[in-house]
Amino acid sequence: MVLVLVKALDILELLAHEPGRAHSLTEIAETLQMNQATCVNILKTLVDKSYLEHLGRKKGYRLGPMAYNLTNNLSYNQDLILAAKDIMEDLSRRLNETSILGIIRNQKRFIIHLVNSDQDLQVRSRTERNIYETATGRLLLAYMSIKERESLINSIGYPAPDVWSEATTPSHLEAELTRIKANNLAMTRSKTHIIGLAVPINRHDQVIASLSIFLPEIRFSSNRSAEIETELRSAARLISQRLSLLAQAK
Repeated sequence: MVLVLVKALDILELLAHEPGRAHSLTEIAETLQMNQATCVNILKTLVDKSYLEHLGRKKGYRLGPMAYNLTNNLSYNQDLILAAKDIMEDLSRRLNETSILGIIRNQKRFIIHLVNSDQDLQVRSRTERNIYETATGRLLLAYMSIKERESLINSIGYPAPDVWSEATTPSHLEAELTRIKANNLAMTRSKTHIIGLAVPINRHDQVIASLSIFLPEIRFSSNRSAEIETELRSAARLISQRLSLLAQAK
């Protein structure tokens, strides 16, 4: 039996008993009678793989999105997914394009819900991706507080020229993010000719997620782009309204 794997499973099982509560490093190590240095290394790996979420040095750890994805459990961001699910299905049906509900977790763009189109040629996207590569990541970065953004950029650096050529310096990145926020829209065009458009989803006047459409550039005519943007903004407004109603009902 691989001991480090057993220890990792012990940590996941411990946190799964109270999935909504954050557990400190000291609490985890003492409960499982584990050396703290060993515990830190395992926790870091689980965070990197998104099975755990690190809320900060003083706040501790809780289950992350990949832990829920293993069983298709909607508990992670449950209200958000439930508010968006049928609206996204209708959006993808109307446009016949892939729609994505995305957030930022562990310094990456993370997909929490996806609805595929019926197109023969359609876009596939990894669950986790570099923030700068995606419309979702750029949009959510634009709406972060200055403190959050600075902390994130200090960790991941500035975009590489082949990822986001217009935003490779502090001033250029700030200008790009200001433009995105002013338009309430981020758009990417990849080297593989994939178009991504993302708009914000709000709860209590705070942007908490992004709704995106991804499609091959060959289907992105000027008329089509206007239609997609209109439908995308409308769907995001409906999801935001639902979230507000859910919050009021609690």
